[in-house]
Amino acid sequence: MLTHTYTVNRQSGLLEPAVYRPSPHYDERPAGTGIDLIVIHGISLPPGEFGSNAVEAFFCGHLDFTRHPYYATIASLKVSSHLFIQRTGYLIQFVPFTKRAWHAGESFFQGRMRCNDFSIGIELEGTDEIPYTSQQYEQLGQVIRLLMQAYPAITKERIVGHADIAPGRKTDPGPVFDWDYLRKLIA
Repeated sequence: MLTHTYTVNRQSGLLEPAVYRPSPHYDERPAGTGIDLIVIHGISLPPGEFGSNAVEAFFCGHLDFTRHPYYATIASLKVSSHLFIQRTGYLIQFVPFTKRAWHAGESFFQGRMRCNDFSIGIELEGTDEIPYTSQQYEQLGQVIRLLMQAYPAITKERIVGHADIAPGRKTDPGPVFDWDYLRKLIA
C-alpha cells in the first residue's frame, strides 16, 4: 500500500515529497526539447541482490567498487535515472525531470536518437527473471499518471522498456515485467 501522495513540481522538476538524492550524472536537456517518453529499466547491484544501498550509491557516484567483484566491471560508468523504485515501493529521485539523466545510453525511439534528451528514466529494483513486486507496480502506476498529467506529450504509447529503445543491447525490464498490469494501473 502506498504511503505518499505525490505531486510533480514543474518548476523544480522534483516529485514531492519524494526523497531526493542529487546525482552528479546528469546535464541539461537540449534547448527546446520537450519531455515525451518514459523509459522503464530494471537494475540490481550486485545483479540479483536486493535491499542494499548499492544502486543509490552508484547513481550518486559513491559506490565502493572494491566491495564486490561485479562492481569492477561498472567502475567506469557514469549512470543515473530520474527515479528508482525499490522492491518495497520506496521511491528515490536522483535527477530533476527538467534535466537529462544518463539512463538510456545509445538509444532510439520512432526515428529519434538519444532518448535521454526527451525521456524520463525510471529504474525498478529487479532483474529480467524475477517478477517485480505489487508495491513497485503501484508506485510506478501512480508516478506515471502524475508524469502524464505534468507532461501531456507522454501518452500510453510513449511508455517503453529499455529493451525497446536499445534492442540487442539491453533487455530490461525483462520478460517478467507485466505490461498489461501496468496499462490497467495507468488507465
